[in-house]
Amino acid sequence: MPDPATYRPKRSHIPTSPGVYRFSDPDGRVLYVGKAKNLRARLSSYFQDPSGLNPRIRTMVYSASAVKWTVVTSEIEALTLEYAWIKEFEPRFNVMYRDDKSYPYLAVSLSEQVPRVYVTRQAKRRGSRYFGPYTKVWAVRETLDMLLRVFPVRTCTAGVYRRAAASGRPCLLRYIDKCSAPCVGRISPDDHRALVDSLCDFMAGRTQGITERLHAEMLEAAAAEEFEKAAARRDDLTALATVAEKNTLVLAENVDADVYALEVDELEAAVQVFYVRAGRVRGHRGWVTDRIDDASPEELIERLLTQMYGERADVSLRPRRTKRSVDDIDHLSIDAIPPEILVPVLPTDSATMTRWLGELRGAKVRLRVPERGAKRTLMETVHANAKAALKLHRTKRAGDLTARSAALEELQDNLDLTEAPLRIECFDVSHTQGTNQVASMVVFEDAIPRKADYRHLIIRGENGDGAADDTAAMSEVLRRRFSRLAATIGEQSPAEDDGEPTDDIPTSGAVDPETGRPQRFAYRPQLVVVDGGLPQVNAAQRTLDELGVDIPIIGLAKRLEEVWIPGENFPLILPRTSAALYLLQHLRDESHRFAISFHRKRRSGAMTRSALDNIPGLGPSRQAALLKHFGSVKAIRAASLAELQEVDGVGPALAASIAAALAPPPADSQASDHTTSS
Repeated sequence: MPDPATYRPKRSHIPTSPGVYRFSDPDGRVLYVGKAKNLRARLSSYFQDPSGLNPRIRTMVYSASAVKWTVVTSEIEALTLEYAWIKEFEPRFNVMYRDDKSYPYLAVSLSEQVPRVYVTRQAKRRGSRYFGPYTKVWAVRETLDMLLRVFPVRTCTAGVYRRAAASGRPCLLRYIDKCSAPCVGRISPDDHRALVDSLCDFMAGRTQGITERLHAEMLEAAAAEEFEKAAARRDDLTALATVAEKNTLVLAENVDADVYALEVDELEAAVQVFYVRAGRVRGHRGWVTDRIDDASPEELIERLLTQMYGERADVSLRPRRTKRSVDDIDHLSIDAIPPEILVPVLPTDSATMTRWLGELRGAKVRLRVPERGAKRTLMETVHANAKAALKLHRTKRAGDLTARSAALEELQDNLDLTEAPLRIECFDVSHTQGTNQVASMVVFEDAIPRKADYRHLIIRGENGDGAADDTAAMSEVLRRRFSRLAATIGEQSPAEDDGEPTDDIPTSGAVDPETGRPQRFAYRPQLVVVDGGLPQVNAAQRTLDELGVDIPIIGLAKRLEEVWIPGENFPLILPRTSAALYLLQHLRDESHRFAISFHRKRRSGAMTRSALDNIPGLGPSRQAALLKHFGSVKAIRAASLAELQEVDGVGPALAASIAAALAPPPADSQASDHTTSS
């Protein structure tokens, strides 16, 4: 671990101007990014007596090997550059506010011939329309259930839809009038799409025409003494009124504001924000983050606003947009910067922050702490949400910084490592009786998954048909991974140090010298874990020795959860309540999950391979064109050469290849084969 004295810059070399600085490790990876009004005063504070530093800051300073800075002309430039660097390098010692959950949406698959409506938390897909986000999944399901009374559109998956169409029998939703059953022809695709369009119109806020139509139908049915139909329309109106029920008016109707609240303790900080548009709460979000230093509430609010509105800058620079809600009220979109931002405390440099927000919005922004009245009352409500969120988060110890640190320290002690393994890589192999062999590499940093660095690997073996056994497969995986690491680092030379601080990013294996961005696969782990016992871990160690890679390696066996160390005849047994064992189990289970999901995907693809796949010159697009034209492989096999050439992209030579490949074997050949096998 580097000594801060080895890279501490001379005080006289550090300018007193405003600027942005970054600490980086021996691999060139950026560990921390910060800004300062006075770079000399701020950087000098990091090199004081280590006992006076916050434990996390002390760890950062001792993990780093260099500090660089960039001088800017104004504090607003420093704020902008700090945000850009945090977003680009994702330093693990910076506070990053992330959602404490994913939010459900109501999605409509408009790209399908018969669209379906469903609830999802996944990223948005092309060809679908999304409404939300909702704060609770039960809320969106309840909304969908009420909407289906009025708009009985399809909600089933593609597989259920195909089975119903094949059997000619609709599902239960048809019999309780919550689906119009397009699968069995009870409604035409065009009429069904009209229903879907009406649902989308209602969710987009165009409610007046729909409610007026239902009200008229109710009156007509009542006048014709069709009381059951009138009652059904009445219930439909009630359901729609429930969905479109107005939000509570919390502020004046002309108020657009974001209201933030903060609750902190020694380890973590919880943030809640309510988006008030046209005086009503249109949505809210929540975060819980680690407190990595002794940052004051003012500094935490400054970091929060920088990240929140830096991410929305591109949206805010577009023309001001309004949105119509389900209660037919026009309001500013919640993803735009509002004219007023209410915070529990003003940020450290509120004047600079206000000017920066004004530049992003293109208009004046007011940043203030409410003292009394309705805004203060709303602030107390938001704070109550933040307090409850932090209390709930404390019960989830998986994210506890103290527990993670204890697990890493326990691993260091039990494995006799020179430093805590801040980056751990785990490898697992998955196959079915030697077929479709794949492997996974998962990465944990600071004892939590870093999913952006996960990798899938396909096992090829010496002859391209897979490895002979699990140990050979693991050896291949490790050889490929660490050969690439050695090649990446070996191709570059460390930057020459002339004693003068510069803004150049160190050209180590972890950083591209041309772009300055981190490279994939170039970070060196402090610990390697393989799934298996002594044979697997000994084979893995031999591979690393052959490559000249000096990285500690262990194996975790499933049966008794023993930790195997290369060359040892007996395993290391960790207590069942050990935080280190929990971490290793989590790592092993995550690598197993990642490997087996990829294996299943490849196995399914292999099982569904078509006879067209082995025809030279026939790629996926031409296969799709043939199947679309003929409908099946059987019909393609029966087609003549002239008929095959009617398909776009199929010429005489390719048509002949298709016909030859799909032609049945000669009868005498079949008889001979049968005789031989019997």
